[in-house]
Amino acid sequence: MQKPVKKELDVGGKKLTLETGELAQQANAAVVASYGETVVLATVVAKEPSTDLGYFPLTVDYEEKLYAGGKISTSRFIKRENRPTEVAILTARLIDRSIRPLFPKDYQEEVQVIITVLSVDQQNDPDVLSLVAASAALSISDIPFNGPIAGIRVGIQNGNDYVLNPTQDEKQSSTLNLLVACNKKEIVMIEAEGNQVDEKHITSAMEFGLKESQPVIKLIEDLVKEAGKDKKQYKRQLMNPKDESGIRNFIEKDIMKDFEKAGQDEGWFSDSLKILEEKFIKENGIITPKMLSDLLEDEVAAYLRNQILKHKKRVDGRSPDDIRDISIRVGLLPRTHGSAVFQRGKTQALSIATLGSPALEQLIEGMQGEETKRYMHHYNFPPFSVGEVGRRGAPGRREIGHGALAEKAIRPVIPPGETFPYTIRVVSEILSSAGSTSMASVCGSTLALMDAGVPIKEPVAGISVGLITEKDDKQKYVTITDIAYQEDSQGDMDFKVAGTKNGVTAIQMDTKLDGISLKIAEEALQKAKIARTKILDIILETIPTYRSELSKHAPTVILVKIDPSKIGEVIGSGGRTINKIIAETGAAIDIDDEGTVTISSKVKEACRKAAEMVEAIVKEFEVGEVYEGKVKRILPFGAMVEIVPGKEGLVHISQLAPHRVERVEDVVKIGQEVKVRVAEIDDQGRVNLSMIFGQKEDEQGQGSQSRRFDQRPRRNFDRTRRHRR
Repeated sequence: MQKPVKKELDVGGKKLTLETGELAQQANAAVVASYGETVVLATVVAKEPSTDLGYFPLTVDYEEKLYAGGKISTSRFIKRENRPTEVAILTARLIDRSIRPLFPKDYQEEVQVIITVLSVDQQNDPDVLSLVAASAALSISDIPFNGPIAGIRVGIQNGNDYVLNPTQDEKQSSTLNLLVACNKKEIVMIEAEGNQVDEKHITSAMEFGLKESQPVIKLIEDLVKEAGKDKKQYKRQLMNPKDESGIRNFIEKDIMKDFEKAGQDEGWFSDSLKILEEKFIKENGIITPKMLSDLLEDEVAAYLRNQILKHKKRVDGRSPDDIRDISIRVGLLPRTHGSAVFQRGKTQALSIATLGSPALEQLIEGMQGEETKRYMHHYNFPPFSVGEVGRRGAPGRREIGHGALAEKAIRPVIPPGETFPYTIRVVSEILSSAGSTSMASVCGSTLALMDAGVPIKEPVAGISVGLITEKDDKQKYVTITDIAYQEDSQGDMDFKVAGTKNGVTAIQMDTKLDGISLKIAEEALQKAKIARTKILDIILETIPTYRSELSKHAPTVILVKIDPSKIGEVIGSGGRTINKIIAETGAAIDIDDEGTVTISSKVKEACRKAAEMVEAIVKEFEVGEVYEGKVKRILPFGAMVEIVPGKEGLVHISQLAPHRVERVEDVVKIGQEVKVRVAEIDDQGRVNLSMIFGQKEDEQGQGSQSRRFDQRPRRNFDRTRRHRR
């Protein structure tokens, strides 16, 4: 049995602990990491694949357990954790993007990293801790890995105070939520969301994160010294030099000849690879698809490096800072609430905005409880967008990740629910893909929202900045703006930046290198700012501001604020009052605990009528007010009239008409609509009504002051009659 090894470090005023040797002993390596009362278990296992897959089969799974937060699923039928949540998928992608570039390029064993959240304390996020745990587990394992790396979250408060690993409460008041994965000198991965943050603050936050990650890296290195295993040797598939030379010649002469014309299409690489496989694998069984793919990638990368580094010319003829041609069309779908097509080069995104009532907000159940989301963005990437045939089903991790990035970019400019009480969903359909589809979705979302009449604070645009480095010297490089497919696929970096003219709202950076310098990151931010401003100018030329009115097909939503103590009056006994309003108007009505009544309907008049009925219920009645009511009950001494839903008043028999009334039924009938006046409100809040108007009104009112309206009329007993015995 392996002896447990434990290392500790103070990070941001809280203890970070890494421990190995006790749990999951049959994995290649396992590390339990804790920060505050948040605890995760990271395990790594590797095995040789049974066949040549043609790629590095790395799988990262992040598993949320409801027990970690002391929760049991609210589902009545399924209590076991089911499919991964969106948060789990995004966290798994974040860890995957951080560690993938650190494996040897020719390593092909199947590697599975599983992070299980065992405990969560509601304040310290498990995602950063999981990244640290995964890095530590890979570092102490026998799996080849060029680590360690560390993950650090950085927030900004009070303008320029940088906060290390902010708690959930601190994140609420932070203008920036930046997560960086760093090695000893450089940045490996960036994920950020900001409230229109200036580029200088973001660069400083990156520098702060790089500095603060170093003690964590040292902690992992100390764990490796005491508990690390020797890295195992793996099989390297080597091609016969003669075969390699022949294939390279074929690629240069027959494959690369049309690269400038067709190379920017996403399908070009796979089509070219099929040609190579058909020609060389059949002739020589020693050659594998992975070998051919590597050779083709080398030739494409060499071509890109040569053209860009030496000639400053790109695949499609652009210079390093040029943006592809942009075309925009808005309002093209007649029945949707807002729509737009944004096209940049051959990349084309159709974005559609839909508005709904607040009741349609998404309810998210997780380890840390329930939360709601009123702005959603969903991204779809059909196979026809790259000219391929493919199976359609549930969205994959890539689609979920790209959708979340565009959602994150737009969220800071969405108006608050108090001023715009709508649930908003935007769907981006990628109709053609040639690089930077996620950033096209950001631009398309802005346009669709403006077309829908959503009063966004500022328009948002997105751009990707790439990187081409010398093969053996990454200090020699060129950053390129608005990367096309091959520049993304064979380039060294994809630095996505979205924001307004005022600042950045979202960042996502991946690299194929073992890290990028702060200098490159800063340069990418500045180039993205210049390009973003140009794109925003084009957007505003097309649609200068959001529509002044919502689509006629969008629902109407009205908010009515009432005293929380009157919620029961609006709902009524067993929901009778509110259901009556819904039945009469056809509007949907929801009431929260704070007294906000949300009324929505496709018909504006129905919405308005329902709002008036709710306001009438909670209104304090005043003597002299006149209402149209309906007779609900007839009593010997008067009639009960409903003046607003759920509220009745008594019309005493003496107030039914200016003349004497013998029987109530002689004047009114049940269900009859009558005009009534508030004559009195007694000390118990009961409303007494009158149907007498005009000159007799004062006389009748004065004559009735000596008798309460709810008293029975006197009977004229004949005192000469004998009592029955």
